[in-house]
Amino acid sequence: MKIRKKQKPEWLKRTLPTGPEYERMKKLLSGNNLNTVCQEAKCPNQFECFSKGTSTFMIMGEKCTRNCNFCAVQNNPIDLPDLKEPKRVSKTVEKMNLSYVVITSVTRDDLEDGGASFFAETIREIKKLNKDILVEVLIPDFQGNKKALKTVLDAKPDVLNHNIETVPSLYHRVRPEAIYERSLDLIKRSKAYAPGIPTKSGLMVGLGEKKEDLIQTFQDLVEHGCDALTIGQYLQPSKDHLPVEQFVTPEDFENLREIALEKGFIEVASGPFVRSSYQAASLFEKVNNCSQHIEHNQI
Repeated sequence: MKIRKKQKPEWLKRTLPTGPEYERMKKLLSGNNLNTVCQEAKCPNQFECFSKGTSTFMIMGEKCTRNCNFCAVQNNPIDLPDLKEPKRVSKTVEKMNLSYVVITSVTRDDLEDGGASFFAETIREIKKLNKDILVEVLIPDFQGNKKALKTVLDAKPDVLNHNIETVPSLYHRVRPEAIYERSLDLIKRSKAYAPGIPTKSGLMVGLGEKKEDLIQTFQDLVEHGCDALTIGQYLQPSKDHLPVEQFVTPEDFENLREIALEKGFIEVASGPFVRSSYQAASLFEKVNNCSQHIEHNQI
């Protein structure tokens, strides 16, 4: 890969849009006491997404039980999740007139089921509002709890997303409280239990990973039943987080996309500003259309 260090390259500089829709979104979320991963994780796309009237809801509070070295979300939650939050999310979805919703959460290892029941209840509340609304869930690993995963899948999300985040050789430095194989197993169990629900994962690049390690991770994900993949540039949230080791060029992102597709993913979104839920509806549509085409040809 072509590498540039330290100084942020031109392709990572963007004008942040503002306007009445962005301000309306902020007030709507704040007024309903809801968190978004867009704001908490300092996502570079939040201005664009808010301006278009979309967001990724982050349930179960704004503090995580883990403290990953790449993530801007605060840690050490002290309160139990709000039982009324799923209803508030569904009402906000209605006010925003959304047709595609992404639900994620902080990791709550302090809860018996890791918060799986809150995911399930949020899905049900949204579907109760309108069964045609598509719901993607971006879930933690639930510490390998199989029952917790089934709780989420039984609520019938339209996409099951779980981020692998980085290559296995960097787990000890990037996310020391997670286990690479456990995340792969979650995707495999999801596909085995609910084969009709598309599976998705995400990777950050720029943390010092080698290209051959990325290719092996692509292979591992496909072999464990992952349908779609997002690949984006890691950006350091603050001086207290891991530094960026390299800035990957747009051309190399396109090359990674081609390699990942060759490995067997149905669809791949790859680019400097791509994040796990960025343009999620568009990615789902491509995966769904391709899956239907494959099923039709097999009949």
